[in-house]
Amino acid sequence: MRINFIARITVVFALLFSAAVVTVAQSANVQSRISQVVDEKNLVTLNGNTHPLAASRFDRGEAPGNLPMNRMLLVLQHSPAQEAVIRQLLAEQQNQASPNFHRWLTPQQYGQMFGPSDQDVQKVTSWLQSHGFEVAHVSPGRHVIEFSGTASQVQEAFHTAIHHYSVNGEDHWANSSDPQIPAALASVVIGVKSLHNFQATPNSHYAGLYRRDKTTGKTKQLSGPLFTFPNGCTAAAGNCLFGLGPTDFATIYNVLPLWTAGIDGTGESIAIVQESNINVSDIHQFRALFGLPANDPQIVLNGPDPGIIPGIEPEAVIDVSWSGAVAKGATIKLVVSASTNATEGIALSAQFIADNNIASISSMSFGQCELHLGTAGNQFWNAVWEQAAAEGISAFVSAGDGGSAGCDNFDVATEARDGLAVSGDASTPFNIAVGGTDFGGNFFTAEPGLFWSATNNPTTQASALSYIPELPWNDNCANSLFSFIGGSTDPIVNCNNPAFAGFHNIVGGSGGRSSCVSSHGGVSPATCTGGYAKPSWQTGVGVPADGVRDIPDVSLFASNGFLGSFYIICEADLTPPPGETCNLNSPFQDFEGFGGTSVSSPAFAGILALVDQKTNSRQGNANFVLYKLASGENLANCNVNAGPFLTSFPAPSCIFNDITADTNTVPCKQGSPDCLREPPDQIGVLAGFNSGVGYDLTTGLGSVNAENLVNNWPTH
Repeated sequence: MRINFIARITVVFALLFSAAVVTVAQSANVQSRISQVVDEKNLVTLNGNTHPLAASRFDRGEAPGNLPMNRMLLVLQHSPAQEAVIRQLLAEQQNQASPNFHRWLTPQQYGQMFGPSDQDVQKVTSWLQSHGFEVAHVSPGRHVIEFSGTASQVQEAFHTAIHHYSVNGEDHWANSSDPQIPAALASVVIGVKSLHNFQATPNSHYAGLYRRDKTTGKTKQLSGPLFTFPNGCTAAAGNCLFGLGPTDFATIYNVLPLWTAGIDGTGESIAIVQESNINVSDIHQFRALFGLPANDPQIVLNGPDPGIIPGIEPEAVIDVSWSGAVAKGATIKLVVSASTNATEGIALSAQFIADNNIASISSMSFGQCELHLGTAGNQFWNAVWEQAAAEGISAFVSAGDGGSAGCDNFDVATEARDGLAVSGDASTPFNIAVGGTDFGGNFFTAEPGLFWSATNNPTTQASALSYIPELPWNDNCANSLFSFIGGSTDPIVNCNNPAFAGFHNIVGGSGGRSSCVSSHGGVSPATCTGGYAKPSWQTGVGVPADGVRDIPDVSLFASNGFLGSFYIICEADLTPPPGETCNLNSPFQDFEGFGGTSVSSPAFAGILALVDQKTNSRQGNANFVLYKLASGENLANCNVNAGPFLTSFPAPSCIFNDITADTNTVPCKQGSPDCLREPPDQIGVLAGFNSGVGYDLTTGLGSVNAENLVNNWPTH
């Protein structure tokens, strides 16, 4: 029967663009899977759908029955036969020899071909309504049903109580046990994306408020975290700060020749996945500061306007500013959905983007580790990025900011406690995971003239002079650069050295192996030894033969000032009264510094907009092309960490800047999973990953020469 199903779907592919018959053919060839009567007494447990922090030690009691649980997402699954055909189609869409090359689906075509049958959808919807839920809609892609209700209705239908949890001073609502559903529905329903408000974390890091003297060009830090590293260079002294503006980025990554040739993203669109609105005036000031053409973002509200969310708005400003800074002519669409007690806004926004096909590229700068997402959460992100890829949407996702420790809270942790892990938002086979680098060349602050001008160009406001050799972004004591300033070559020794006590953190670009999901997105057993199967395109160029999806795929600069550089944004809400930022009229320019893979992801989305413009086509999952291009590189010529150390430049023909030195290792608590420790040391290091020739689990394929990437991108 499976062979017959695949054969019929193949016929449907041939009819995709015969609009008169396609809908009938699609509907007629989707088989129903719900064959039993829905019996509320015959239940199955949806394992792996309780958040690890919904633990008894944090439990403060049951939630009131009338607690709103709005915009829940019931996640539906493909049959194995459907999944096989989707994978075949996605490969054909990227195969220039196939008649399906770049023949993208609409959301409706995708849902009709690969969603549950009309009968199955009706049975699931009727079951929800029988428990009093208000069903808002079935997504056009047919892998989620949005519904709303109360905590008491959730308990009645899913047989799990919603409780109040207090974790590290933060209050949360969450289900206290794995939900259950009638066994008859289990062939179609995989679970609810979430029944809690433990939300994903923005992958951004505030580097402080800075002031640049227009007359002297000197920059000093007014407030925020301070680094003292290396060679006596201090942020407070203001003698080694090099904030990145758009033209600095364009100089370093060779975007300038593309702009000169008119390749600036004009005619393309980038959708930003968000859950906070912004003050558009921040974007006005940013673009005015750097002489970018006026180009207001489009604000797309999916439901009620959440307004400005403290702690989240800077992320939204970063995403809009820097996707539009690289693709300065592109239309930036900020898609905003309010979070609820049950569902994070980013999930609603990502689904909205796929279901409305509103842009050729998307970028998301949030993340949760695979284990915390759970079965339905992993399946949701797997499904939404899969649908996006079939529609030709290139989905960029931040790889994360916790080094090799993907489950620990990088905002507060001084040591990793939860072992090796990666972000489940970024580890699916259908998105491009973007990691982070730092400018290792900045290490030579005694010779800033190698890479930076002492004053900004009066026209472009740029001070970067050329490409700057990069290292994995890693803010902590495990960074190998400590061996150059009196430390040891052993990171465990350095992390136990009192002189480096200020560098006990887990902040850095994330990377590693998928380990907590099955091939269909569910949570693996508690041992977390199984992950997404390695995608067909992730091969060669030094990719580990580990059988699982590895991240990141590519990287760009993401540091928050560890070696003296950071990204510039304008964010009035972070500026002391009167709240002026990037003021163009005073003797000074005040601006905010940020880092994180939250900036490298939208920046890379901007680079792909240049590809889309040059090729006049969407690209879908760009990893098919990125890894193929990397396989043609002469890696010896593209190594940016060969001698002389941190002053090596890649050959002019290189597409990728191959980063071969340093690590994403972080300090860890003794006795915790994957923690290496040498007695009598109190602090160990998490057995992370080292950079090497070609692909690695620190920076992926490396960063890019944008001009070479765009000009070598294949066309039909």
